[in-house]
Amino acid sequence: MGHAQFAKHGKPDILCAAISALTLGTINAMEELVGEEMEVISNPEDGFLKCDFKFIAQEKSVLLLNSMILSLQNLSKEYGEKYLQVKFEEV
Repeated sequence: MGHAQFAKHGKPDILCAAISALTLGTINAMEELVGEEMEVISNPEDGFLKCDFKFIAQEKSVLLLNSMILSLQNLSKEYGEKYLQVKFEEV
């Protein structure tokens, strides 16, 4: 079963794959295309992903992040909050 627990046991979890593609793609784009310096912590076993910027995020990164958030919110609406909840935390 995938991290999103959308698929049945032994089947590919399309929602988990979509979330991974969006989040990792955004992080890779910010590092490679924008030049952001970040500390990324991930755990493939439970799907945990944390990204801390070393400096204030550049405008291009903010756009990439907003695009990712919009896409994740759309996935949550499509597949239901049972499988994906988008939450914001002030830091």
